Amino acid sequence: MKYKKELLSLYSFRLPFSITYMLQASEYKVDAYLKWLKRTHDFSAVQNRKKLDLTSKAKLTLAFLSVGMLVELLAGLALAIYGLVTPGALWAIEMGVAITIAYPLIWPVLIILPLEFARVLVVEPSLAKQVSKSSAIFAKHKAIKIAVAGSYGKTTMKELLTTVLGEGKEVVSTLANKNVASEHAKLASNLSGKEDIIILEYGEGAPGDVANFAKNTHPDYAIITGLAPAHLDRYKSLKDAGEDIFSVADYLKGKNVYVNGESESIGGFLKKEYISYDQKGLANWQVRDIEVSIDGLSFSLSDGKQTLNLNSRLIGRHQVGPLALVAVLAIKLGLSKEQVVDGIAKTEPFEHRMQPYELNGAWIIDDTYNGNIDGIKAGTELLKELDAKRKIYVTPGLVDQGKENVAVHETLGKLIASANPNIVVLMKNSVTKYIEDGLKQANFKGEVILISDPLSFYSSLDSFVANGDLVLMQNDWPDNYA
Repeated sequence: MKYKKELLSLYSFRLPFSITYMLQASEYKVDAYLKWLKRTHDFSAVQNRKKLDLTSKAKLTLAFLSVGMLVELLAGLALAIYGLVTPGALWAIEMGVAITIAYPLIWPVLIILPLEFARVLVVEPSLAKQVSKSSAIFAKHKAIKIAVAGSYGKTTMKELLTTVLGEGKEVVSTLANKNVASEHAKLASNLSGKEDIIILEYGEGAPGDVANFAKNTHPDYAIITGLAPAHLDRYKSLKDAGEDIFSVADYLKGKNVYVNGESESIGGFLKKEYISYDQKGLANWQVRDIEVSIDGLSFSLSDGKQTLNLNSRLIGRHQVGPLALVAVLAIKLGLSKEQVVDGIAKTEPFEHRMQPYELNGAWIIDDTYNGNIDGIKAGTELLKELDAKRKIYVTPGLVDQGKENVAVHETLGKLIASANPNIVVLMKNSVTKYIEDGLKQANFKGEVILISDPLSFYSSLDSFVANGDLVLMQNDWPDNYA
């Protein structure tokens, strides 16, 4: 039955949609797509967590696939029919049948050719022109430009800066987690020239990315939010990733560079001229009286001359350092004490990043965007700190951990155990065993539940939780990972 379903999925009219979705979910990166294609047997099951977004690029890809498959199918049928009506043309029947049968095997690979031609001949030259134009715009613009880089926490930091600095300045920033060169160029093209501050999030997808972003956007300040195993399918090692991220600090020659001092992996890259921020504060500003709850956090920040009593809707002690940095930077850039206090009060969790909500009397903390071990540490520390009748931890594990995969997931298991939840829910996949090994090594005594259908679990979460529960959900597992 299983093999019949897999075979039917190859000849389903939905196949072009599945292939297009796989390309889109892989960000049209050939190596990632081919790895997914190689391990796929049932094409009807590839659109699991998300669905195809019919962008113009997706529509073009879908049309090319559909027309190509149809043409091959019709050609094969025509050739077979020709063989049937033509004496001695058995070869035509055999070739026609072969062509007809082969189309779902050929086109998932053949589609790469037009995509690569388009990338080399159209997309990359067009992007190069956009970037060159945007570089000139950024260079001439009088606004203060702040770059935000790191393995994690970039979007939250960018949103905090945008919210707080916006209390007293004209601020623009990149949208959501869109952090590549094309998005920087798009932002530049929409600038009015009246902006006081421009905030740019830098993604790190491959060696040299951050260095190029810095060269093209000309930042005046850089904030490095942390370093952790991520995108190690593209970087050879964590050190390589760190060197790329810290290239923005090199661009600024160490001036106006703020670094998250709580990121353990960052130590080897720190220099004396960098300004480190953490839960204790930064520079001559000190943090005191931290209070954490499911509703948010509060603390005081003082430099000996003035004190800021700050309240935020962000949750987790790990957010104190970033909030302190934003407050101090805002003061430095000319905001008043009152503006900073009001701005911090407006800060709240970004979507799927330590975002709490109530469900049937239980509190759910949605941290499913998180994808690194430092985020896991922050989450498990928060789980320890908050009170609940029953604590539940949910995760599928982390992706893109490269050669650190086993060690990271064993550490993840130990961190979960240290939070001592009553129940651990693991989504079954290729790293589940390593998380279980970490739990065992830490002598975890609670209940472990393995889930084969994550979507079903999440959609019926209301029937799983009870009044007084606290559920922490960390990370999600994209369709293109096994």
